[in-house]
Amino acid sequence: MTRPFRFGVTMMAPSTGDEWRKKCRRAEELGYDVILVADHLGMPAPFPAMVAAAEATERPRVGTFVLNAGFWNPALLAREVATTDALTGGRLELGLGTGYVKAEHDAADLPWGSPGERVSHLRDTIKKLDELLGSDKHQPHPAQKPRPPLLIGGNGDRMLELTAEHADIAAFTGARPAPGEPEGKLTVLSAEDLEERVATYRRFASSRSRPAELNLLIQQVKVTKDRRATVRPSLGLVPHLTEEQALDLPVVLLGTVRQMAEQLRAQRERFGFSYICVLESGMEAFGPVIEELSGD
Repeated sequence: MTRPFRFGVTMMAPSTGDEWRKKCRRAEELGYDVILVADHLGMPAPFPAMVAAAEATERPRVGTFVLNAGFWNPALLAREVATTDALTGGRLELGLGTGYVKAEHDAADLPWGSPGERVSHLRDTIKKLDELLGSDKHQPHPAQKPRPPLLIGGNGDRMLELTAEHADIAAFTGARPAPGEPEGKLTVLSAEDLEERVATYRRFASSRSRPAELNLLIQQVKVTKDRRATVRPSLGLVPHLTEEQALDLPVVLLGTVRQMAEQLRAQRERFGFSYICVLESGMEAFGPVIEELSGD
């Protein structure tokens, strides 16, 4: 079954209250279904930002994209989640990940484990959240039962297995840690590599009774009539890719509004991505694409 498109925008720039409300209302005007907040030092704190976004708008849901599980104690996180879901009238979608920037943990004086340890911590966090939020004894209560929809983001085998077990929304970043580079440095996945990751996820999720929604984060949106000329200055950033492979990157949208819409339709057919997110920097440029895809 082909899912209809949903669209989210990840807000990342610190703002005053008036500026924040204005850009959230603009996101609603452009047709975004979800207003998302990242979880990085130097960016807005997720939970108050989501409450403010919900108060400034009427239709969009709000979500985290994604919380760095290493920043959070599960019991305190459950309190934040339940309170935010209640204050937003059940509009919350909870996105969780392991975190990938060691420098942020160092700056916060928080431990930084191995990849396996970080995945295990995330697994334990999800288990505890399910126990607390699903309990009638837990105060406060979330508005959604048994808990808000859970999005999990990651590409490694252990993360994909965890996502298959627990996530309502499976999020793919289209990037992976760069081999031989400092932790936090990512390298983009080719379309073929991403297809293999989605296939691996589907194997892990084959026994699910209800398929998850598949999400992709778009890294760049640029309206242009000459896709090749636009991509060439960036080829040095992806030396492992040919020009054709760079033009085929699922996380990059280059072209006319119609071309970008057709790319997303093709990617939904090929990979199953129906929930599409863009970064705040691409919010305006992507608006006409949302209009083009309305009703799909």
